[in-house]
Amino acid sequence: MSSIEFRQVQVRLGRRQVVNDFSMTVSSGSWLGIIGPNGAGKSSLLKAAAGVVAHSGQVLVDGAPLDLRHRSRRAALVSYVPQDPILPDDMTGSEYVMLGRTMHVGYFGMPSRNDRAMVDGVIERLGLTSFARRRLGSLSGGERQRLVIARALATEAPILLLDEPTSALDIGHQQQALELVARLRDEHGLTVVSAMHDLTLAGMYSDRLVLLHEGSMVAHGTVVEVLSAETLAEFYGVRVTVHQESDGTVVVVPRRDRL
Repeated sequence: MSSIEFRQVQVRLGRRQVVNDFSMTVSSGSWLGIIGPNGAGKSSLLKAAAGVVAHSGQVLVDGAPLDLRHRSRRAALVSYVPQDPILPDDMTGSEYVMLGRTMHVGYFGMPSRNDRAMVDGVIERLGLTSFARRRLGSLSGGERQRLVIARALATEAPILLLDEPTSALDIGHQQQALELVARLRDEHGLTVVSAMHDLTLAGMYSDRLVLLHEGSMVAHGTVVEVLSAETLAEFYGVRVTVHQESDGTVVVVPRRDRL
């Protein structure tokens, strides 16, 4: 179990600053959802945490700066699911998911029985058994995305960063993938930071939400506090109805402008 802290993180892409002084601590075993309109800085923030883009400020795990740790140690602590992953077409699904065990096996080692059991288990729980022997180039975008999630889970890293993990999935596989993440979080204390466009899904699985707008944090708090019709109208420019169901789920429904 591990915590992750963002301390005055800033990201610049060319001349444009896309993340402004973001500070937040995500406690061990909790789930932080990051929402915001397109271009708000959600992906850039996660890429900074994953070490994919240069940034100023610090990202710390259990109080220690990530950038001071060896690359293999960072990979063992933080697993990242990008929004647009690049996958080798000639690799099988099982081989690809096994890449998540690299830090356990070593680059020149052979997977152990435990490594194979872990990979097989994740593949089975995500309903990917029929894709295990198929080449990635023969799979659809949604099928490939599910394997990317499986690879991240196979790392057994205590912190999971998800950048729009369900954008290519149908509603059934969205729920299946997020339920597995939630189950692993409950069983193993997984700490999750996810950027999601679907506000209802974000609220359903997150403990707390952060709303980014033009690179800055403009709202944060509980799901009920952040997913208000007024806040969403201000920063998304939309008319929505927000209601809370009996189980506590907050549902966001767009409303049409009728003349």
